Amino acid sequence: MSTYVPPTTTAAATTTTTAASTGEGRSVDYTCGDCNAAVSLKRGEPIRCRSCGHRVLYKQRTNRMVQFEAR
Repeated sequence: MSTYVPPTTTAAATTTTTAASTGEGRSVDYTCGDCNAAVSLKRGEPIRCRSCGHRVLYKQRTNRMVQFEAR
């Protein structure tokens, strides 16, 4: 039975690659429905406001320009 030997790279490159590939590095911004506090959540975190504990969060609008073609 062989043992796993990780590739030899720098520690910073390994952590950024691992975080980017698993999607844990990105967070999404939400607004609490009760106290209007800004909440940023990562994948797998419980959906709950950190300041008041309310469970209704609204996703904030994107800053990207979105254009639709109308007929």
